[in-house]
Amino acid sequence: MSGYDLAVIGLGYVGMPLAKEATGAGLLVVGLDVDARKVDALTSGRSYIDDLGDADLDSMLANGFTATLDQAVLAASETIVICVPTPLDEDHRPDLSAVRGAVEAVGRYLQRGALVVLESTTYPGTTDDVVRPILEEASGLTAGTDFHLAFSPERIDPGNSKYGLRNTPKVVGGYTEACRDRASAFYARFIEQVVTVSGTREAEMAKLLENTYRHVNIALVNEMAIFCDELGVNLWESIEAAATKPFGFQKFLPGPGVGGHCIPVDPSYLSHAVRKLGYPFRFVELAQEINERMPAYVVARVQRLLNRARKPVNGSRVLLMGVTYKPDIADERETPAVPIARAFRDLGAELVFADPHVKRWSVDGVEVPREDDLAEGVERADVTVLLQQHSEFDLDMVEKRAHLLLDTRGVLSEGERVERL
Repeated sequence: MSGYDLAVIGLGYVGMPLAKEATGAGLLVVGLDVDARKVDALTSGRSYIDDLGDADLDSMLANGFTATLDQAVLAASETIVICVPTPLDEDHRPDLSAVRGAVEAVGRYLQRGALVVLESTTYPGTTDDVVRPILEEASGLTAGTDFHLAFSPERIDPGNSKYGLRNTPKVVGGYTEACRDRASAFYARFIEQVVTVSGTREAEMAKLLENTYRHVNIALVNEMAIFCDELGVNLWESIEAAATKPFGFQKFLPGPGVGGHCIPVDPSYLSHAVRKLGYPFRFVELAQEINERMPAYVVARVQRLLNRARKPVNGSRVLLMGVTYKPDIADERETPAVPIARAFRDLGAELVFADPHVKRWSVDGVEVPREDDLAEGVERADVTVLLQQHSEFDLDMVEKRAHLLLDTRGVLSEGERVERL
């Protein structure tokens, strides 16, 4: 087969790092997306991904990378990797519409001998029971015989300067052993370690297990933060003390809620799979309940601060510091800042935000004013809420100038005006 070594479907936080590493390893890569704005930006050398600078993109373009809206490129691609979003619908059920759309496109152009890999996070059985039938019906080819099919969960951690795609082990499961081996050989061309499992379901479950583990442990410390406040216990100090144990403990920290594409979403995919068996996954659903109530708890703590100062929330100026879901990146996916802002608005607060990585921010279609000068913004605010600890923030200045301050990250000293979550 001649043409492209790799076609990446979905040019976001997962697809673009994959395209970058593959291009850097000498593969001829084409990126396919349905968003013309993304394609135009990439073609003109403008990156919209935190972990991919314009210089990186220039290098990719110089080495043959192209971005396109034309699905016909799939017919000339030896390997096709699907990296499209898998969100939840309004009822918190898995929404595989983007996966189905991408797979249908692949099926229309699939050639004999090609490799198709799904990287989008999903519940066990999706690759075999959803993706495979669509591909076979649309192409007239048979998986495991005429083409190879595999699942390899993405492990992208935006903003992580230590672990990227190349040095993070890659889990691979195939529809057949031959499919697994073909996918493993493909990823080994630009990833240092490939870990194979016996099937696609095991690979799909590995991803859900990783993030459910984090989800449950975050819920544990979030619930502890609520009752430790009432008990008069400094949980942050207790966590640091427990973390000195060299075995049997991993440090998790409380916060204003969970964000990003993975932690708020992936456990619901696992819960969905369990519910199909006829019973609930109580551990995960309880963790979801705890983590989802943290934004309301943050608002309640701010109300308490204002009450002590004899001020109502209604009419008070509330400054939200950091509205992304992680520090030092521009990614706002599932950020807990949104439900927190929504609650303050409902209470009549005058809302403003400060974030060096976000130039414009809106909640429910209404733009939130941005404070360009943090020092002045802190002084003007009746209460400041530190939601995200960006390295650009001068926390010493904030601590000195804030009238009232709620620290949800445990990085400031508690006092009469400053409270930790």
